Amino acid sequence: MISYPIVVDGISTRVLQAGLAGDAVVFVHGTGGRAGRWERNLDAVAAAGYRCYAFDLPGHGFATKGAGPAYSVPGYAAVLEAFLDTLDAEPVSLVGTSIGGHVVASYAVGHQDRIASLTLVGSMGLVPIGDEAAQRIGKGATNQSREGVRAKLHRVIHDPRQVSDEFAEEEFRVNNSPGADVSFQQLGSYIAGRLDQDVVGDRVAALAERVPVQLIWGAEDTTVPLSVGRAVADAIPRASLTVIDAAAHTCYFEQPAVFNQALVEFLAAARAGAATR
Repeated sequence: MISYPIVVDGISTRVLQAGLAGDAVVFVHGTGGRAGRWERNLDAVAAAGYRCYAFDLPGHGFATKGAGPAYSVPGYAAVLEAFLDTLDAEPVSLVGTSIGGHVVASYAVGHQDRIASLTLVGSMGLVPIGDEAAQRIGKGATNQSREGVRAKLHRVIHDPRQVSDEFAEEEFRVNNSPGADVSFQQLGSYIAGRLDQDVVGDRVAALAERVPVQLIWGAEDTTVPLSVGRAVADAIPRASLTVIDAAAHTCYFEQPAVFNQALVEFLAAARAGAATR
């Protein structure tokens, strides 16, 4: 795996890349995360013959922070599009988790000719979450205190042994770097007030008629509960649903071997299907 900085759409960001050849797979993290969340996945998927990328969304990780970027699903989707434009790869497979799932879904429904497949992991944006949940998640986005960060990690990770002191401290320091407070305040306000206006579940259902769609959920997810994943799967009969036991919202991080196998098998089936069309 290699790491390097780039500028896309006027935004400085950091890229993690595994594999130098093969079909492209782009991973998008969730609120308060960063590209490094996918470190347990990128090399494994690249080893199956893919060129894998993850990058920091504006306001996160080592990307541009503070006033300026649009901290919203449409704003993030525009940055994703600009990032994809830098790749010599099309169509591309997209993988997104939480609000990152909402971002890749939002982009995919408007650019289906550029998409090879879509994987949504504990994704937001497929059904309305309602005012109570929106307020709670929005408030959580703005609470980047040590206590808030540790509480969030224990909420999104099922096994507390995976939340080390070093992990929590790194999360706190990155999410309190210069400009991060402004970024999270704006993102939290968007989630609390406007997120449900950008729901794309019906459009993803239509997309699934042409593009393979995969749903992956942690059985213990309390942020976007498994009941949501099952409801989405019922509404999108063509989408496959994989449930990962002993994992919460970050099932890709908590159970990487299970997640990676499910993703690689899906990508291979999607590629085989494209070859026969």
